[in-house]
Amino acid sequence: MRAHRGDAMNRKDRLYALMQRLRDGHLHTAEAMAQDHGVSVRTIYRDMELLAESGVPVEGARGYGYSIAAAITLPPLNLTETELEALHVALAALGQSDLPDLADAARALSAKIEAVLPEDADAPRAPFGFAAGAFAEAARGFTHMPAIRAAIRARQKLRVTLADGVHDIRPLHIDFWGRVWSCVAWDESTGTFLSFRIDRVEDMTPLPGLFVDEPGKTLGDWRARDKP
Repeated sequence: MRAHRGDAMNRKDRLYALMQRLRDGHLHTAEAMAQDHGVSVRTIYRDMELLAESGVPVEGARGYGYSIAAAITLPPLNLTETELEALHVALAALGQSDLPDLADAARALSAKIEAVLPEDADAPRAPFGFAAGAFAEAARGFTHMPAIRAAIRARQKLRVTLADGVHDIRPLHIDFWGRVWSCVAWDESTGTFLSFRIDRVEDMTPLPGLFVDEPGKTLGDWRARDKP
């Protein structure tokens, strides 16, 4: 559904929506994104610059179009999702600690990891593990990760409160992209898939009863949506 010019979408929400849109690998023009989000083309240009500065591997240029480059790995070492999550959380926590030696070491390690990320070396980037700019709130999501991960393993339904209201969900997957953690879920409140930033969760409660796979509601179905 397209946003209209009167819609209230703050910049952080728009940046996240743009980031999710660009992940499909296709080229998106600034004009089309501006129309869909009810903002000026100049605003989209600034958004693309901020995404790049925040570490999102945005490719493209004004008058041409934008897309996001390949997924982040750490060659020659490939990390599992759990290992990447642990590393990100640990570095972010240590970087904000009151222990100067560990904080400095965490920042140094962050810089070394950032140096081998497969992104354009000429593009300004925020250090891995230290959310910056528009994504500085991402660290708040770390408090919800253990409960969401446990619910995914146990196939436990959750009730989450987001800015747009309350959703009863089947959590399916925790996703990391552009230094933002998000959750993919089946939203039983709307009968559609839902992808939301974990740091935007205002409240979360486990619901009684477990869920089982049903056609059209699985992680595989979500991943197959954009395939031809």
